[in-house]
This record gives sequence, structure tokens and C-alpha cells, in this order.
Amino acid sequence: MTLGKINIVPRWVILMLDLGICIISLTTAHLLTHNLDITSIDYAVFSRNTLILTFFNIVVFYNVKTYAGIIRYTSAQDTFRVLFAVLLSNMSFVFLNLGFIAVTHTPLISNKLLFVNGLTSFLLLITYRVLIKYFFMYIKNLTLDKRKVIVYGAGEAGIATKRTFDHDAKVNKTIIAFVDDDERKVGKTIDGIKILNASRLEDLIVEHQVDELIFASYSIPNERKNHIVDICLDHDIIVLNIPPADLWMGGVLHTKQIQHINIEDLLNRKPIQIDTDGIQNQLKNKRILITGAAGSIGSEVVRQLMNFETGLIVLCDHSETALHHIYLELTETYNNTNFHAFVGDVKDEKRMNHLFETYKPHYVYHAAAYKHVPLMEDNPSEAIKTNVMGTKTIADLSVKHGVQKFVMISTDIAVNPTNIMGASKRIAEIYVQSLNNSLSTEDFIFSNGLSYINDLNVKPITKFITTRFGNVLGSNGSVIPRFKQQIEKGGPVTVTHPEITRYFMTIPEACRLVLEAGCMGKGGEIFIFDMGKSVKIVELAKKMIRLAGLVPNQDIKIQYSGLRPGEKLFEELLNDHENTMPTHHEKIMIGMVRQYVFSEIESQIYELIALAKQNNDRSVVICMKDLVTEFKSKNSIFEELDQLNK
Repeated sequence: MTLGKINIVPRWVILMLDLGICIISLTTAHLLTHNLDITSIDYAVFSRNTLILTFFNIVVFYNVKTYAGIIRYTSAQDTFRVLFAVLLSNMSFVFLNLGFIAVTHTPLISNKLLFVNGLTSFLLLITYRVLIKYFFMYIKNLTLDKRKVIVYGAGEAGIATKRTFDHDAKVNKTIIAFVDDDERKVGKTIDGIKILNASRLEDLIVEHQVDELIFASYSIPNERKNHIVDICLDHDIIVLNIPPADLWMGGVLHTKQIQHINIEDLLNRKPIQIDTDGIQNQLKNKRILITGAAGSIGSEVVRQLMNFETGLIVLCDHSETALHHIYLELTETYNNTNFHAFVGDVKDEKRMNHLFETYKPHYVYHAAAYKHVPLMEDNPSEAIKTNVMGTKTIADLSVKHGVQKFVMISTDIAVNPTNIMGASKRIAEIYVQSLNNSLSTEDFIFSNGLSYINDLNVKPITKFITTRFGNVLGSNGSVIPRFKQQIEKGGPVTVTHPEITRYFMTIPEACRLVLEAGCMGKGGEIFIFDMGKSVKIVELAKKMIRLAGLVPNQDIKIQYSGLRPGEKLFEELLNDHENTMPTHHEKIMIGMVRQYVFSEIESQIYELIALAKQNNDRSVVICMKDLVTEFKSKNSIFEELDQLNK
């Protein structure tokens, strides 16, 4: 017998059942008030009262819609609806009684009998609903292939998970226990299911042969969550997670939303606190330009800026489709309209100058960049055009148009670079930092060809700030989305090297630090973010496979593809000759990096850009190595150039 084969009873049948229950209740009330003496009951009066109360019940039940709920899914809301209906129908009879007393001095029915009737009718109406609900739950639990589930968290989310299972006949899971870290809840029950101490989790798993664990709590520390997941994976238990309450469909949790826990949930760290008041004071009513606004970092910077009282936010990107997507997202998510999408390439100086002249930004967040290491290794000239010339174009225009702050988003790959992409970002860092340091001298204004600053009577006030951090979870080019795709396809999962490690940070976390660093910067700093502990990529891959309920190298193969051109085994946030200074924010440090004199590197950068425009890749790389002496190619065709320089 399956629940799916039992049809839902029509509403009119429920209404008839409710009315029948109310008649039985009134009969019971008469018997109780007459000490169970049937002979003392006046059947004419009883019949009259039954007809009157039935009429009231029909009117009230129809309007309150007590019959509308599906009995097998009776909830607390249905209970309150029945209570309200019973009170309303009996109070209607009370007022009718008052009318008869005023006219005939004789009540139709005693208030004592109405009180007893109200209690019995409510009790009977709820009892039969609960009995039907538990009958269906009993049938459902007879399923032979049911999976044993432990719910971690006995709060509102845990209760919602239990009710969700109760309301879905297709779910072949049975919750055997709740576990919670709050000892005040331990020993109590929820819908007959006991709450046990989370410290006994491993024993419970073994004792009850648990198949799945569902996280139904949002306050579990990340280290604790990782420990629990490791216990589950050691016992081949599938780990599931429920989404935040604000993502529940219509405010109600659905079984389809209970899914495998994401690796991002385990790599997340404690929420980073930033000085929102300080950021608000700096950015209030300011016009802000974000380049690369359709990318993973740029788009998150935009989202976070939308939470402040800024002026116009200009989203600049050359990818039309991606820019359209973020524009639609902002339109649907936010009520204000203080943003504008601008299609343009940072390499196009005339187009970018038009942007600055039109919108006159106060702040610039420069996130536009090419960042895929293997692709840039094959296309050095394009890396220079976007990462160096594009940065130079936006930086120069920021000075020309009196931008207050220019925040460049860099990467840890720029440290001791072993590839074209990292070296190009390091050259961009050098340019903006040396540009900042030379703005106070008149030599800068004339030596770099920006004599138009004096022509426009613009004082060079721009403060240039650089932020440097590693991989961000889920970003374009991140390894995690690729692993997910490979697992969904059945493998294999490709890892470049068994010893390769990477730092990881969430996109929102990184962008919060970008805003904080941008506001605390005075000009010329390279801010280094605390990336936490590095993660071994092969262990990450294995954990993702196991979280999907599969076995590494059995269900999903792991293959080593070898280091890609220019790829490092591990990333660094500082080179051997750099140190850091602390700031007031524990997660942000100032890198004490080598300082360059603008007039000395300016001509080299012009030469580099000229070579890139000629698409002379070999000459481009030679020039890059002259500029960044620590740039040593690895696993690349350009390694020979390092041999020549020895």
C-alpha cells in the first residue's frame, strides 16, 4: 500500500465529516450535562439546537475554510483555524441566546452546555485529523527501503526539515534522531523524535547504521562542521544541507532544496567584519566606476556597493552578455536605479576617455583583467594589452579626470611570477604604485606625456591602492566549478599535480576586504589579504567526490594531467625580499614591496606596450623579464629565455 495511490478526499466530504463531528459533540455535551441520563433529555429541544448549531457551523466552516486543508498534512495553522471556527460558531449561539433571554426571558440552550460543546467539538475535530495524519505517517514508514537520517540542529530549521519530510509522500527517509550542541535541548522531543547530544554523533551513527546526515543549523562553527563531515565521510554517510531560510520557496522548505553540502560551505571561514560606517562615509554620494564589472570579482564588488548610499555606479565591461546578466540581476534585486551598464574595452583609450568625461567617477575599482594562466602563456601580447595597457589607460585617465581613489585588484600569482599572466599583473602593480609615488612631482606631469593635466588645470589628486589575494571560491577560472562539472559527468577529475596547493577565499569575503582596503589606503600601498591555510588540491578533489556520495578512484577516477604552462605548485603572497606591516584590520596587511621610480620604468612599459601592439610575443616576454627580474618561467616555452640571461 502506497500513499501515492490514496486520493485526496474532496473538500465537501471533509465539510460533512466536520459537521457530523459537531453533531456528535453536541450529543456528547447533552449527555454529560445530564449525567449520562438519556431519559432526561428533551429531544425536541435537542433537535432544535442541533439544527441551529449546524446552520452556524455551515456558515462559519465555509467562511473560515476549515475543510480546505489536506488532513494528512494537518499543521499548527490548521489547528488554529479549527479553534477559531469552533469559538465563532459557539459565540454566535451565545449571542442568539442573549436575544432570546431579552425577549422571552428563556435561553435556547444553557451556557454550560455550550461551553462543554465547544471543548468536545474542538477536541474531536483535532483528534480525528491527527489520527488520520499519523495513520498516513505509519503507512509511509512501512516503506522497506527507507533511509535512516539524523538531523543536526533541533531549532526552527530542524523542525522545518522534519515537517517537510512528513508532507512529501515520495521521500523514503525516516528521521531517527535530532542532535544538537545545546545541552538544554538534549533529552526533549520534537514530534516524538528524541533530541540527543551532538557529542555522541559518531556512536549514534554506528549504533543506528545511519545513511544520511542533514545540517539544519546555520550557527555551527566551520571547524566543527568540517569535523562532523569528516566523521560522516569516514562512515560512508551522505551529508546534506538545507539552504538559508530566505531562499525557501514562498517561505516554505521543499525537499528538492535539501541537497548535498557544497565544498564552499566547508572552506568558508568566520565572517569578516569591516568598517561599514567608514566605508559609507567615504563612498556616500560618490560616483563609482567598476571595470570588469561582469566578472566574478567585479560583479560582487558591484553587489556590495549597492548596499551603500553611493551615487551613480558605472558597470564597465567588454562582455556584452555577461554585463547584461549582472544588469538584469541588479534591476530585479534592488529598488534603486543608481547604476548604469557601459560596454567598453579598457584597452580602448578613446572609449574609456568618453566614459570618464561622461560620468566623472570619484572612485575607480579596476577588476578588468585576463587571468587564465595557460591561455595567457600562449598569448603574451594580449595579456600585456589588457593587464598592462588596460590598467595604464584607466590609471592615466583617473589622474586626468581627478579621480580620488583608484583601487587595483591584483593576484598572488604576481608574486615571484612563473607565468605571463602573473608577470603582467606585477607590471601593472609596478605602474600604478610608481605612478602614485610620482604624482607630487612636476617631473611626472611632463615626462609621461600627460601634460594635458596642466592644460585642464586638474591637480593630480588620485591615490592609487593595490589589493593582492589568491583564489576565490567559485570565481571564473577557479578549480572548484571545474571539479563539480567533472563529477557531474562521471569523471575523471583532473588534477595537475599530487602536491599542488592553493589558497582559497570566498568572493564576498575578498570583495569586502577590497572595499575596506580601498577606504583605508592613503596611496601607494599594496594590501595583502590573510588567505588562511593553503589547501592541497588533490585532497579537495577527493572530498568533493565523497560529498557527492561517491568513492574516489572507484566511482570517479582522479587523473594527474601535469603542471600546465607557467603553473606553480604553490602560490605566494610575498616574495623573498618582501615583508608586511599590520593594519587596524587583522585580515589586511601592507606589503613592503620594492619601490620603483616612475621615470625609470616608464620607457620600458611604453616599449613593452609597443611590442605587444606588434604581437611580437618573444620580444614581449624578454621585455617583461627585464622589467620584473624575479620572473622565471616554469613548464613554458619561454624557459629558454631565462637560460640565455644566466
